Amino acid sequence: MSRPVVAIVGRPNVGKSTLFNALAGEKISIVKDTPGVTRDRIYADVTWLDKKFTLIDTGGIEPESSDVILSQMREQAQIAMDTADVIIFITDVRQGLVDSDSKVADMLRRSQKSVVLVVNKVDSFEKYQMDVYEFYNLGIGEPVPISAANMQGLGDMLDIVTSYFPADTAEEEEDDTPRIAIVGKPNVGKSSLVNKLVGEDRIIVSDIAGTTRDAIDTRVRWQGREYVFIDTAGLRRKSKVKEDIERYSVIRTVTAVERASIVVVMIDATEGVTEQDAKVAGIAHDRGKGVIIAVNKWDAVEKNDKTIYEHTNRIREVLSYMPYAKLVFISAKTGQRIHRLYEAIDIVIQNQNMRIQTGVLNEILTEAVALQQPPSDKGKRLKIFYMTQVSVKPPTFVVFVNDKELMHFSYLRYLENRIRDTFGFEGTPLRFIVRERGEKG
Repeated sequence: MSRPVVAIVGRPNVGKSTLFNALAGEKISIVKDTPGVTRDRIYADVTWLDKKFTLIDTGGIEPESSDVILSQMREQAQIAMDTADVIIFITDVRQGLVDSDSKVADMLRRSQKSVVLVVNKVDSFEKYQMDVYEFYNLGIGEPVPISAANMQGLGDMLDIVTSYFPADTAEEEEDDTPRIAIVGKPNVGKSSLVNKLVGEDRIIVSDIAGTTRDAIDTRVRWQGREYVFIDTAGLRRKSKVKEDIERYSVIRTVTAVERASIVVVMIDATEGVTEQDAKVAGIAHDRGKGVIIAVNKWDAVEKNDKTIYEHTNRIREVLSYMPYAKLVFISAKTGQRIHRLYEAIDIVIQNQNMRIQTGVLNEILTEAVALQQPPSDKGKRLKIFYMTQVSVKPPTFVVFVNDKELMHFSYLRYLENRIRDTFGFEGTPLRFIVRERGEKG
């Protein structure tokens, strides 16, 4: 079951970023009074009680004029409606109810999505009680008073937000069809690839509002096996502002990656690997998904006997944090090597689900420790007692040691490399949890 997605929508200066940071537990958004400050991190994983979800700050509104604000708010509301399970619509008790709030509320009401109306900056409910009630006029339910800056009322708000999350149905749990997200920069050929995999032009890229994320899941059968492809190109895109496009594509990537078990990161062979590609791939890596790098438009590259090695080395260099990623060189336009992609997906699925017996793991561990002594600090040396695999997708290992503080990141990487030397695990990240003996949880 993937994490539900919650999006925050609202006018400038109502406290979107303050609320985002309060829920994310760290200052991720940069809160400044300068309009149009771009924010690098626009999503965060949040846990409330036993519920986990991905929070998205739609942002991107510049207060130039009321017309511009309204059009950008509508754009932002559309992003939220396209991608989120629940929308937090945030308003400001001190500014009161304004015209653009009402117009966006109309859009949200028609969207059939779950909307939680939040009235921010309510430092004292007694003082602002009558002003909060004014927001009933929006017609999208009961206003929830909060103060994001003072962390007041957030628990009540989160109880309401999480009550709208879809139930974990047995049917969804049983559907173990591999879900593959196709991600990448705009115009890299994502829809062309899905159309080629499907064998017909089923994804129409258009500017029609209301294209939901569910409409772009495509079920495909290849050599008797079923796959579901999640394409991130099928949603509407009107704004020509560069930051907005980047923000929008990151939001779509996060929501698609969240729902997938394998991510195909498409790179344009004619451009080479870029910083934005690294950002997109990083989202998949952070979430422990299987990763395949598909270098598209390979037919358009002039080649000699060194071309493929040069491209491979450059990609490995930029994406050095994910040396496990599987590489395929394809052309979505001509269909060249498309079958290789299916083969790569099957290999990654196999590796994601691989389990290694504890006895075998500890043989590798004993040999690794003999070849390279564990680190020490102030005369105390790290002792590794044993290692065991606790889960798959991604393969996750618990390492029991005498002192967690002594386990250096580089030594953990060394152990990972020894495991990969033996079992490969191509295409999937590995997770390591370091515990001291007797430690619970």
